[in-house]
Amino acid sequence: MAGYRKLGRTSSQRKALLRSQVTSLIYRGKIVTTEAKAKEIRGIAEGLIALAIKEKDNFDTVTVTAKVPRKDANGKRVKEVVDGKKVTVYDEVEKSIKKDQPSRLHARRQMLKVLYPVKEVPTAAAGKKKNTKEIDLTDKLFTELAPKYAGRNGGYTRIIKIGQRKGDGAMEVIIELV
Repeated sequence: MAGYRKLGRTSSQRKALLRSQVTSLIYRGKIVTTEAKAKEIRGIAEGLIALAIKEKDNFDTVTVTAKVPRKDANGKRVKEVVDGKKVTVYDEVEKSIKKDQPSRLHARRQMLKVLYPVKEVPTAAAGKKKNTKEIDLTDKLFTELAPKYAGRNGGYTRIIKIGQRKGDGAMEVIIELV
């Protein structure tokens, strides 16, 4: 007897399917799928959320000095003439950044092994490549979901049966983050 559901697919297809479904679940909050797939997704998603909860406070805040180009009212860089050449003028700015500790960095990389990259396209500018932005799902796990579920001991997802699919009679369910 296998320790997991094979879902009628080869191992590479099954892994890709589960990765995409878990990515969609974390990005959207709920998805509609079959009962067998939902039960497999649940284990993976809850593992990622548990990992995020465990490592959510494992970072150091570091203050760094950065050189930032000075910009004019139109948003263009300000240039000065020095020794006959145009040179961009830079200002020094102090910024505080979060630096992951080694265990949190390892957790982030473990999450990235499972999650696919997600690009968000605004509806107003659909079809234009320059308006897309990359969504960092690991950051969403650490900043949004981990604090939300910090007081819970498991049970981060809920499966609700919605009936049988018309085509093949498979039980359809909604799997959502609680």
